[in-house]
Amino acid sequence: MTTLWGLPDFDAHEEVHFVTDRASGLRAIIAMHSTHLGPAAGGCRFWHYSDDGDALTDALRLSRGMSYKNAMAGLPLGGGKGVILAGADKAKTPEMLAAFGRAVDGLGGRYVTAEDVGISVSDMIEVSRQTDHVAGLPVEHGDVGGDPGPHTSLGVFLGIKAAVKRALGKDSLDGLHLAIQGAGSVATGVAMHALGEGARLSIADVNTDRVAKLAEQTGAAIVDPAEIMTLEADVLSPNALGAILNEQSIAALRVPIVAGGANNQLARPEDGVRLMERGILYAPDYVINAGGIINVSTEYLKDGDASVVRQRIEGIPGRLEQIWAESAASGRDPAAVADAMAQKLIGRR
Repeated sequence: MTTLWGLPDFDAHEEVHFVTDRASGLRAIIAMHSTHLGPAAGGCRFWHYSDDGDALTDALRLSRGMSYKNAMAGLPLGGGKGVILAGADKAKTPEMLAAFGRAVDGLGGRYVTAEDVGISVSDMIEVSRQTDHVAGLPVEHGDVGGDPGPHTSLGVFLGIKAAVKRALGKDSLDGLHLAIQGAGSVATGVAMHALGEGARLSIADVNTDRVAKLAEQTGAAIVDPAEIMTLEADVLSPNALGAILNEQSIAALRVPIVAGGANNQLARPEDGVRLMERGILYAPDYVINAGGIINVSTEYLKDGDASVVRQRIEGIPGRLEQIWAESAASGRDPAAVADAMAQKLIGRR
């Protein structure tokens, strides 16, 4: 029988909590990968999984990704993640969120939560009624906080520009074709930023209403979700769920750059090598998508204002350049280079 410690994605997690609240129907996992640099910080995801094992794998991979993300962003935070297992009806109640908040509070500040897929600012308000260890709360104009999505999308956009500069030698996205996977908060922000520079957009999302709305806003072409990753374009920007880059999908790519905000884009570590062998420049996801946690960190730690958040997000392209330069010099793929840097920062090497 495989134990938790024997799971491929366990990776020496410090704590993994399985939470049940029968009164509200809450079933959740809180995974804390590392507190080496500070409290384990990472959002809460609300998602329906066909198998409980998939939920655990997701929590473990996302938690480890947050350790790496926070370390590479230079934040005094460790990495963790919350996953609420939604039922087939995807019903979400204030009582369920309150129970999750009590579970977070019971960890005594070792885990700090915020928004992730399926969780809104209003949901975080419900959680915050039970614990102070929460960020992403509504703010007055000019204050730090609120939805992390726009901050994530800004960082992704700046990272795309850096990738375009390195791979294509262009200072602007004007006239370039971006294939955007997803039409949620982050994808929308990326699309709007790219449109502002004159990019041509193609977008895909399983939510037909959402993708239609984004297409109307941007003039983008709507592409079938099954075809977006085989589209010929200058940049593929994955901004939906993870594990979309594998042996088969990488072989079918028709882009020189992959740069997007989705977490855990590589299905397996060797997929980073496959991208490099195909001559495709990859922006490691937890480096390019750090804008949201930078905003969350600044809100929670109260160590800066909106201008500081912007300045910290503008450091993302420089970190990507450092990774790409090391990759070129060492012959290792960018994902492996980034992992090694992050592991050293959290004391795992």
